[in-house]
Amino acid sequence: MEVVIESIAAGGDGVARADGLVVFVPRTAPGDVAEIEIEPRGRFARGVLRQLRTPSPDRVTPRCPHYDGDRCGGCQLQHLAYAAQLTAKSRIVADALRRIGRRDVRTPVVHASPDEWGYRRKLTLALRRQGGAWVAGLHRYDAPDRVFALRECPIAHDDVLAVWREVMGASDALPEAARLRGAVRVDARRASLVLEGGGRWPRLDEFLARVPGVDAVWWQAEGGPLAPVRERARDAGAAPGASFAQVNPRVAAHLQRHVLERVRAHGPRAVVDAYAGLGDTAAALAAEGCRVTAIELDAAAAAWCAERLSHPSRAIAGRVEDALPAALPADVVILNPPRAGVDRRVTATLAAAAPAPRAILYVSCDPATLARDVARLAGWRIASLAAFDMFPQTAHVECVCELLPERA
Repeated sequence: MEVVIESIAAGGDGVARADGLVVFVPRTAPGDVAEIEIEPRGRFARGVLRQLRTPSPDRVTPRCPHYDGDRCGGCQLQHLAYAAQLTAKSRIVADALRRIGRRDVRTPVVHASPDEWGYRRKLTLALRRQGGAWVAGLHRYDAPDRVFALRECPIAHDDVLAVWREVMGASDALPEAARLRGAVRVDARRASLVLEGGGRWPRLDEFLARVPGVDAVWWQAEGGPLAPVRERARDAGAAPGASFAQVNPRVAAHLQRHVLERVRAHGPRAVVDAYAGLGDTAAALAAEGCRVTAIELDAAAAAWCAERLSHPSRAIAGRVEDALPAALPADVVILNPPRAGVDRRVTATLAAAAPAPRAILYVSCDPATLARDVARLAGWRIASLAAFDMFPQTAHVECVCELLPERA
């Protein structure tokens, strides 16, 4: 059937309406007149693009040959002009907070990334044995169990791709397994590889000898903990190789400046930085005289954060839902959870806190889980909402939501 694509959904699919159903169609753009096949699934349907009758004026030719050629699922919006990507993401954020969060918010402007391409400092690939050799690549968006061999990735930094080529040059010495998962991260000081899967690694020493450009190698065997198998001495200022770091450093710096600005606006003396990671925000606030309690589950990151803080500030290694009650009261609470959002116990603790914090700064990489958690904070209102394009060419967007008590 023929449909008109109206908007972009949270996952990056185009949205149309047909026969009373909402239809989600990958690789379409608002304004497309498209011929599609549909598969009804209850109150909505999945669509497959068969032919463009009239292309949207926002369409562009994807830069990456894998995008259409291999139906790569790593990016979702390469077929959209960058300005149209930002518009789509602003609507995704607003829709989530209105529909899921039940808050009347203005549609935010999404701060653009200075780099539309080559920005990713971390690239995670699936590794599969094919014909006796390892293939490293990404999953197809229409067949998630299938992995194609990655030849290039225009959103990844050249240094990351160079390290991956070095790793694959030694792939015959990888752990014994049918499948693995690897993540390469490169910053200004060092390169790291985190490998997951396999039960034995008999050629580990050989592998390490053949990847001299990788400063840190961490391995999580099946059923075992993540542990370093190489961790060269770090330069001053270099973080642990397996700890979380934002993939787009320039946007991350802009976002952090915004968070610090909003925290400072409340004149805090005590701050809780929950899901603190390596402690960049905690260290900045502590240096300004705030008493910061940083909470981080990753023990290596928490230890690194602790080294950057001095009394009375401190870092706690543990789950936020367990450590938060004892860390309160605080003037400002920063939440920066993973994509899954915060545990229900976190919002329950904050809702019941007495005295209540002056503000909650919630940093989120998923508008849907942000909106869900905001809905659980019934006594709090949204004072400001900002969005940052941490992930150009994809449907993901980073948000900072400032919440104040209703009575404030």
